[in-house]
Formats: sequence, C-alpha cells, structure tokens
Amino acid sequence: MCFLRKASLLLTLIPATALLGACGGGGGNAAMGSNSSAWIKGQFSTAPTFAAMCMTPRTGIDPGTQKPYLDRPGTALDEKNWLRSWTNDLYLWFGEVPDQDPAGFASDATYFDALKTSATTASGKQKDQFHFTYSTSAWEALSQSGVQPGYGANFVVIAGQPPRNIVVAYTQPGSAAANAPASLARGAKVLTVDGVDLVNANDKAGVDTLNAGLFPKTVGESHTFSILDAGSATGRTVTMVSASITETPVQNVQTIPTAAGGLIGYMLFNDHLATAESELVAAFNQLKSAAVGDLILDIRYNGGGYLDIASEVAYMIAGPMRTAGQTFELSQFNSKNPTVNPVTKIAITPLGFHTTTQGLSLPSGQALPSLNLSRVFVLTTGSTCSASEAIINSLQGINVQVIQIGSTTCGKPYGFYPADNCGVTYFSIEFQGINAQGFGNYPDGFTPMNTTATQGVLVPGCSVADDFAHPLGNPAEGLLTSALSYAANGVCPVPPSGALPAPSLQVDTYVPPAANGAVIKSLWQHNRIYQ
Repeated sequence: MCFLRKASLLLTLIPATALLGACGGGGGNAAMGSNSSAWIKGQFSTAPTFAAMCMTPRTGIDPGTQKPYLDRPGTALDEKNWLRSWTNDLYLWFGEVPDQDPAGFASDATYFDALKTSATTASGKQKDQFHFTYSTSAWEALSQSGVQPGYGANFVVIAGQPPRNIVVAYTQPGSAAANAPASLARGAKVLTVDGVDLVNANDKAGVDTLNAGLFPKTVGESHTFSILDAGSATGRTVTMVSASITETPVQNVQTIPTAAGGLIGYMLFNDHLATAESELVAAFNQLKSAAVGDLILDIRYNGGGYLDIASEVAYMIAGPMRTAGQTFELSQFNSKNPTVNPVTKIAITPLGFHTTTQGLSLPSGQALPSLNLSRVFVLTTGSTCSASEAIINSLQGINVQVIQIGSTTCGKPYGFYPADNCGVTYFSIEFQGINAQGFGNYPDGFTPMNTTATQGVLVPGCSVADDFAHPLGNPAEGLLTSALSYAANGVCPVPPSGALPAPSLQVDTYVPPAANGAVIKSLWQHNRIYQ
C-alpha cells in the first residue's frame, strides 16, 4: 500500500531537506484520455477538465464523502494534466511555477514535486517547504482519528548527520514505547537500530535501516533498538513492534501554584487533530474550574493541522469580550481569486473566533469554555508551525499579549485544502492567513525578543533551549521554569540559550541535552488545513 510521505528524516547521505518518494497515481506516459489536449506552454485548461480521469479508477463508496467515487477511465498523462491545471488555478504562487510539459515526467509524483516556487525567504530558506502527498486512505485515517503506524514514541533529531543525536521527545500514553518493557522516557538517546550504529553510520544501506526502524511504514514491523537512558552509563536493548498508534493531542493538564498565591495553568498540546477538540474542551474546563490567572500553552512540538481547532483554542484563551466580532484569520488566495474562495466558491470572508464546537470530535454547536486572559505564554521550538503559529498571530491581532519562551517557530503563514484525485490527496499552498490587524508576513517564524541572532518576527519573551533532562510539564523543565520565572518577575534566565541544570546524576552517566532539534512527524501535521 502506498503510504504517506514523512517529514524530512534528516538521516541521509544527501541534503537534509530531501523527502522520501511521494505516493502517486500511475507512472509512464500513456496516451492522453479523450478530454486531454496537447501541451502548449502557457495555455491551460481548467482542472475539472481532467479531474478524476484515472489510470486505475476506484469503484464503490468513498468513505470520506459517503458517496460513489467519481473516478472514470483515464491515463497517467490525464492525472498529470490535472495537476498542471489545478496548480495554475489554485497555487498561491502560480506565477512562479515554470510551465513544463507533463509528458516529460516519469510519474505524477515527480511532476508534482516540480509544481512549486523555487523562491526563498529573507533568511534564505525555501519559501514553500510544505508540498506533499498522502494516499487518500492514509490521509483520511490520520486526519479523522489520529491513527498511524508507529511505536508511540516521538523522536527529536538534534543532529541528523554523523555524529547523529536522536532522543525521545515524548510518548503516547498506553503505547508500546511508554509501557514496559520499553518504558522510553523523554531524553532517552537512540544508539543503534537493528544493529546499525545510529551515531556514525555513513553508507546508504545503514541509513536505510535506520530510517526503516525509526519510522515504520506499516503495522506489525519488529525493530530492535539500543537505548541509553538518563542516569545510565550503558545502553539497553529494546524490541518494539509497530502498531496503529492513536495520538493523544492534549497531555499533562495541570495547575502550578505561584509565589503570589495564584495558579498558572499548563497544558501540552501536540497536534491540531480532530480528536483534539474534545480533549481541549476538557482541559480548558479543568483550568477554568481551577480559576487560573495565567496559562502556559506548550506547543513546542505542535506543527499544526485543522485551523478550526486553532480558532477554538484562541477563543478559549481570550474569551468572548476580546474576540467578539473580531477576525481570527482572513485567507488571501492568489491574484486570480481576490474575492471568491476558489475551492468553496463562496465569497471570501474572515474566519472568526469559534465560540462553539465545530463537530470535529464533539457534537457541533456546544458552547466553548474560556479563560478570559489578557496574556498567554507559549512554549515554542522550530517544530511549532502553521496552525500553532496562527494561534500566536490571531491573539496578537486582538491585542492579547503573547509571551514566547523557547526558540524561533517554523514560519508558515500558509495553508491549503486537501485535494483528492485518483486515490492520492495533494497538498499545495493555496492561501496566506492574516490576522485582525492585517498581518501575516512571518515566513521566517516568530522569535523570542532576546534571541542573539535574530530572524523572524520578534515577540516578547525568552530564548531557551529545549530541555530533555526533565519531563514535559515538570516545573523544573527549562522552557516551563523560564515561563514561570518570567510570569513572576518579567526576567529571562541567563544565559538566554540555557536551561536549568539537569537533575543530579552519578558521574560518567548520560545526561540528556539542552538543545534544539526537529521533531519527526508526518508533513500534514506541519500545516494549517481547512476541512
């Protein structure tokens, strides 16, 4: 079965930005279907001309729509012609895409890779880093239920080239990784995978083995790891079998007493999945009942997802008085579509702050709780992306003070509507989001104010390295303790790049690092997505 692309694995013999091969319809250059026309540079038919013309048409009922599939017989070239026209119709930067003959590409996957801008941001990174595909069945399973193959351990790549360094960021409750005998804890270091030295392997076969073990593509795969735990001088062997892992997007909801006698709320929010809606409502109800005076929202590993979830979160932070009649985000499409949403065919209007549930994992129309806060602390890293950045931007747009603790976010004010064609769901940037003050230009991310080498949009707060020596939610953990300190006295820790010392461990034992890295998640979890 064709499965989803992973994010950049960073375990390669080639540049770290390389991606695994995309899922796609057929390859080859078969004769054009009856509705196709010969390629003429700069001349385009509209995408519906080629839509659902498939080499292998699906039959039966589409589980996503509960209606019969619309697929009809077609060719590989029909599928590529659809991609060409669809990109020209909807891609935000369609004018920056070279028009190349689709017949010259071996597959729709390789052609899709070419259908994006090559422009860069002010910092020199690629403007479009989020151009990817899923098999439609895999996309529907993950987006609606949060289920994907894995062990229940989320890894952070601190160094992707030899000498590599990969540690456990967090685990999913009840998973093989969290339970005995594996019992993986935050900060545990991976030493070997299926007998291959992770730190120093430098041949393709070894790298392929590492990737296959760390990121299983199917359920039922067995892989053996050597793990170095905090406080240990020697590694231990762990064998885990991949399973269908259900993400728990919201964890560690708690209150922390302050010296002044009040309470600060804390929650770890990892993914804007549909299932997050019910967990977030329960979390905010818990904190509301505790009458917290501040909130620390830990989104350091939250790459995004459904924008409706982000709107709900922002409302539950700010409350009705600050959000009434205000714009959460206004989507701006390409120059061909200044007033009408080209996907929904509805006039473009601002998305407001949702005051009720949207039917993602709770019945729609239920009133949301709110904390009615005038400020919020956000814990961030470079893995904080897209819909998570929309929370930051939207709250700043209504003058809620956002205080950022951690490191620069990924920089993605863009989003898209997933588009299925012939069993593949394509994700290509279609809009940019702006807040109530008309701001949305942060392609190099949001950056804490005291960061030394500044890039991105500055936000009040403190630059602090991710601290793997303490559990997430532990008041001694580097980002969290810095937020608590700033809440008390408005002062950042010194030096700004450091975390608190690790717990006392025996001499010559492993101490997990304080360092920034890239959390490995599927690419859709690094985006803002409309249903």
